[in-house]
Amino acid sequence: MIRIQQLKLPITHSREQLLKKIAKTLRIRQESVISYTICKQSIDARRKSEVSFVYTIDVSVNNEENVLRRVKGKQISMAQEVKYQFPRGGEKILKYKPIIIGSGPAGLFCAYLLAEYGFCPLILERGKPVEERTREVEKFWQQNILNPHTNVQFGEGGAGTFSDGKLNTLVKDVNGRNKKVLDIFIRHGAPDAISYQAKPHIGTDILRTVIQNMRRQIEAWGGSYLFDTCATDLEISHGNLRTVICQNQMTGEIHNIETELAVLAVGHSARDTFAMLENRGFQMEAKSFAVGLRVEHPQTMISETQYGKEAAEILEAAPYKITANLENGRGVYSFCMCPGGYVVNASSEAGQIATNGMSYSTRDGKNANSAIIVTVTPDDFGGDGPLAGVQFQRSLEKKAYELGNGKVPQQLFGDFERKKLSDSYGSFASEIKGLHQFGALHELFPAEIVESFCQGMHKFARHIPEFDREDTILSGVESRTSSPVRITRNEEFESNYKGVYPCGEGAGYAGGIMSAAMDGMKIAEAIAQKYKGGDSLWQR
Repeated sequence: MIRIQQLKLPITHSREQLLKKIAKTLRIRQESVISYTICKQSIDARRKSEVSFVYTIDVSVNNEENVLRRVKGKQISMAQEVKYQFPRGGEKILKYKPIIIGSGPAGLFCAYLLAEYGFCPLILERGKPVEERTREVEKFWQQNILNPHTNVQFGEGGAGTFSDGKLNTLVKDVNGRNKKVLDIFIRHGAPDAISYQAKPHIGTDILRTVIQNMRRQIEAWGGSYLFDTCATDLEISHGNLRTVICQNQMTGEIHNIETELAVLAVGHSARDTFAMLENRGFQMEAKSFAVGLRVEHPQTMISETQYGKEAAEILEAAPYKITANLENGRGVYSFCMCPGGYVVNASSEAGQIATNGMSYSTRDGKNANSAIIVTVTPDDFGGDGPLAGVQFQRSLEKKAYELGNGKVPQQLFGDFERKKLSDSYGSFASEIKGLHQFGALHELFPAEIVESFCQGMHKFARHIPEFDREDTILSGVESRTSSPVRITRNEEFESNYKGVYPCGEGAGYAGGIMSAAMDGMKIAEAIAQKYKGGDSLWQR
């Protein structure tokens, strides 16, 4: 295959025009193109009058070596694809099934690979299957009655299930894991376009279906699930895992499950699990993260700024990514930007409010939203120990709950700066899932974080005009940007106790759907290099 990079075409181009451009670039006739595959598609909007798609294309032709000799240029080369290889060769026999605690992206992909290669994992999920979970979440948004076990944070699929479903990552992928994740998503119902889009997303609606299909495949391979089941303790003997103790959230029944191996893929909001691990002597440390507020703008404003008016009418709702470094040493940046999306009440504990953003696959909501967040470090937490960041989060979420009288508090940016309570929206209304009311968000954070947030908003307006408009809608609090804890692990991916594998975002080793899924794959690989799958004693 010959790879062509930086192949540029208008956003209105046809398939025939793409084929013609491929042939012209390679200086061959169109009929000489046997086949082609789009490897990457991005948008070049630097010139608003000529917004273009830019492609990387792999092309199959006869006599590829001759074609390459005739055509010179950095944009043309022989395609070199890294194919993912799952390692085999572990010899140690497992007496019991491996247990995966949590079914978010990290736990899901770890379970998927282990099941595919004969390890028959048991997945413990404190929440409900995604079908029931969706109904519980919708009920919460409508009635404000929180189920602490099944909500936006907890349940099959993890927190990413109710998000924009972004599938891009900054993780360098030298082993083909990124493509493997996308291929698995596509195999189970995601659109083919995610395999080549520069900023792929799947949407919360499609993601729910994909998760169900992956579960069915895991079960077909011999894996099994216990829903409504929370791991409450780990029994350790002589430095080795012996038993996972769990409780059914519906009946209260306690189960003691013997195992030599458990994957901790608990997510960034499993605060009770973090406390249990600290009590059990697991090595953990507080880590930096970021806090802030959800901001909403009209999507037409964002799309026209990013693409120009004409292109904005053709292309999907535009995203943005913005960042600034302030003189006080803090960073301010956008996080989990949701084009055509909704702000959502993402709370998981009674008496506390946390927000997030969510988009459907069509991204056809009226507003764009993202979290604008300010970096915080353990010095800001006002306490010591590995769980100091958890307590800092809780203090902000409790205050947000009070400011909104149990609902999501909102405020217009102009009023936020003036420290004045808002009483109505400006030229556009909020697109939000969950009960909400106006509240004094300017009272939520320490003064330095408030000032940093405002500075960031004004700096961002230099790149996106009117980003700091007075009627920008703020909702809070955005506190679950990443885990406040890191559970340390060694080069074999185990904790200080043998057989326990900290994994994914909750353990402090990922930051989104893709990086969490890839970390879950790493854990599955580490297990397969040590243990033998397919014919363990518990399968005989």
